[in-house]
Amino acid sequence: MYLASTAVFFAELIKLLACVFVLAYKTKSIARTSYILRKEIIEQPQEILKMLVPSGLYALQNNLLYVALSNLEAATFQVTYQMKILSTAVFSVVMLNKRLTRQKWFSLCLLMLGVTLVQLQNVGSPKASAPITIIDTNDGDEGPIQNPFIGLVAVLTSCVSSGFAGCYFEKILKGAEADMWVRNIQLGISGALFSFLAMFYDRQKIYDGGLLQGYSTMTWIVVCNQALGGLLVAIVVKYADNILKGFATSLSIIISGIISVYFFDFEPSLQFQLGTLVVIMSTYLYGRPDAPIPGFIRREKK
Repeated sequence: MYLASTAVFFAELIKLLACVFVLAYKTKSIARTSYILRKEIIEQPQEILKMLVPSGLYALQNNLLYVALSNLEAATFQVTYQMKILSTAVFSVVMLNKRLTRQKWFSLCLLMLGVTLVQLQNVGSPKASAPITIIDTNDGDEGPIQNPFIGLVAVLTSCVSSGFAGCYFEKILKGAEADMWVRNIQLGISGALFSFLAMFYDRQKIYDGGLLQGYSTMTWIVVCNQALGGLLVAIVVKYADNILKGFATSLSIIISGIISVYFFDFEPSLQFQLGTLVVIMSTYLYGRPDAPIPGFIRREKK
């Protein structure tokens, strides 16, 4: 089995190489590309420091999700984690001065409901919220104690950090004169730094088996997909916004489910189908033009 920490690190390196390649393709000159990299990255280290904020928040988010999963039942986690949709919308209004009508807020709430129904397809109903002690049936010893309060705080903090980091990156990406691919290189450098530090957690395993232990062709396909997927997210944020990215992510979950029906014998339940219908309805409502104000309500100009 490969190590997740090394996979994340290699994904960041592939993302960096892909951005440099695209930048070289756009400039059609190695010398010009070298000049841009030297001017925008080496001579302006403060720009990389700006990217440490979203990279650090994403790293914090990953650790908080681990804490949340360790202290919450799967059903509770899936429901509360969908709050990131609303947190992204709130930060879009506050940080990016985006205007959302009642119709769009309603469609976002519908999206939360639909994604929750889809994600809970194979999750049982939640039990009591009191702290739970896990018993190891192999030796009879007690395992770690789940604390739902800590798990809830962790997942809510993760939702807030996700919304803030996404809108912060969008603000930098749209508000600066630097090329989008240069920004992605700056983000990739800071992301590679954090992922490199994360590998110290698995340093003994890496020392024993090496960086590439457990890697196969399928592993590299997954790593490349993760890296290129991150670049697609940046393109979506650049030319659309984080809210639309949330809708795209939600629709991708449904598309994955539909593909699984044909390739992995996945049997969608009534709950999954209802959630799919709600997500599609919310997407339609969000993209639908707001209804005009009736003439008898519209104020007449004097």
